[in-house]
Amino acid sequence: MVEQKENLIVDLTFSFALKVIEFVGVLEEKKKYVIAKQLLKSGTSIGVNIWEAQSSESRADFIHKLKIAAKETEETDYWLRLCNKAKSYPNTEELVEEILSIKKVLGKIIALSKK
Repeated sequence: MVEQKENLIVDLTFSFALKVIEFVGVLEEKKKYVIAKQLLKSGTSIGVNIWEAQSSESRADFIHKLKIAAKETEETDYWLRLCNKAKSYPNTEELVEEILSIKKVLGKIIALSKK
C-alpha cells in the first residue's frame, strides 16, 4: 500500500472513521443494530470518498467526490444527533464536534476548488 502525503481532510476523516467504528461497536453491544449499520455506512463513507478524490481524473471529478463526502457528513451528523437525543443511546457530543469540523474544512475545500 502506498502511503499518502499528509493531508488535513484525509487525516481528519480517517481518524473520524476509526472513532465511528468504535462507537458502532458500543451501539451493537447495546443491540442498537439499525442505527449502528446506518452510522457505520455514512461515517466511513466520508473518508473513502475523500480518499478516492485524491486520485481524481479531473477537477470536476474531484469536486463531485467531495460533494458526495459532504452529503455523507450531513447524514452522519443526523444519525449522531439522533443518538444524542435518544434516551437509551450513548452520548455523541465529541463525534458531533468532529463532524462539524470536517464539514467546515470540506466546505472550504469545495469552495476553493470551484474557483
